[in-house]
Amino acid sequence: LINNKHHNMKIYVKNMVCNRCIFVVEEQLKILAIPVSSVTLGEVDFGNYNLDTGQYEKLTDLLGSLGFEILDNKTSQLVGKVKSLLIGYVQHELNEPNKLNISEYLKNKLHYDYNYLSNLFSSISGFTIEHYVIQLKIEKVKELLFYNELTLSEIAFEMGYSSVAHLSNQFKKETGLTPSYFKKLKDVRKRQSLDKL
Repeated sequence: LINNKHHNMKIYVKNMVCNRCIFVVEEQLKILAIPVSSVTLGEVDFGNYNLDTGQYEKLTDLLGSLGFEILDNKTSQLVGKVKSLLIGYVQHELNEPNKLNISEYLKNKLHYDYNYLSNLFSSISGFTIEHYVIQLKIEKVKELLFYNELTLSEIAFEMGYSSVAHLSNQFKKETGLTPSYFKKLKDVRKRQSLDKL
C-alpha cells in the first residue's frame, strides 16, 4: 500500500527571506486551500495537517515558479537540527570554560562543512547563524533579567560575554533598550520562547 501522505508537518523553503516572501507564500497556500498553522521566514508549519502527495507537488511547482524551493526531507531535517543544536548551545555551552566555537560545535555534531551549513541556514532564514545565536542569547538574557536572580555581571559571565559593556551594547542593538531599562519594564510581552525564533 502506498502511503501518499507527507508526514512532515513543517517544510523549509529556500529563498523565503523577507516579510514580503511570507505574504506571497501565504497567498499561494490560500489559493491551494491548504491550511497552515504558521508561516515564518524560511518555514511553513502545517500543525497537525498532513499534505497529500498531490498537494505537495502542486505547492512545490507553484513556489518553484516564484523562485522559492522546498528543501527535501534530509536538508529540512538538517536545518531543524542546526536550530535545535544552537538553542542547546546557548542554553548549556556558553559559560563552559573550554567551550567550542559555534563552527566547531556544529561541525562536530553534524559532520558537515560549516560553510555549507552557514550558507544553507542564511538562504532559508534570511540571517546568518551568528545573528541567530545573538538573538537566542538576547532572549536568554531577557529571561535571566526577568527572573531577577543574577546581577548583570553574573548574566554576562553566564552567557559568555567578555564584559557587561559588550552584553549591554548587543542587547541595546537588538532590542532598542538597555538591560537595566528592560529590567525595570519587566514586561512579559517583550519575551519570545527560544523555539519561536
